[in-house]
Amino acid sequence: MGSVLEEITPELQEWIAAQKLFFVATAPLSAEGHINASPKGGDSFRVLGPRRVAYLDFTGSGAETIAHLRENGRIVVMFCAFTGAPRIVRLHGRGEVVREGHAEFDALLALFPPNPGSRSVIRIEVDRIGSSCGFAVPEYAFERQRDVLDAWAVKQGPDGVTAYQARKNVRSLDGLPALDPPSAGRPQNPAE
Repeated sequence: MGSVLEEITPELQEWIAAQKLFFVATAPLSAEGHINASPKGGDSFRVLGPRRVAYLDFTGSGAETIAHLRENGRIVVMFCAFTGAPRIVRLHGRGEVVREGHAEFDALLALFPPNPGSRSVIRIEVDRIGSSCGFAVPEYAFERQRDVLDAWAVKQGPDGVTAYQARKNVRSLDGLPALDPPSAGRPQNPAE
């Protein structure tokens, strides 16, 4: 039922692109720390190569993934088919938080549609690609992407989003450093 793949093939890349939802999981090194699992949506995931992927990270009420990646780099991204043939794919690897000021930030950000709530790009070097059946995953029909975050970010404006990140995204639940306290400005998509 399960298999390990050598690389993200063109067929797998096409399947990944068709999924409307994916999940990201990370954990701190501390046994007492909180494990984090986050659902992600929107047009926010890109395959960059046979073993390299990235996703657009949106402003949220926490910054656990960023804190865990800064501490230890471990990450897994999971896709599962909610329509069509049952399938689960997990991409295990080492992640890096790419923010404004990083040499590759603008080029990575340009891969995604402009989004006023963008916070960073998470780039992952994939070291294991696992595929399994997904026979127990229920079928769901996709209705639409939510626009609540976009509307919130537009209402806040760039300075309001930066202020929110300064209040909510500087430390993880366990006190690990996440975002550096913001300086002037916030990440902007060059297409904006």
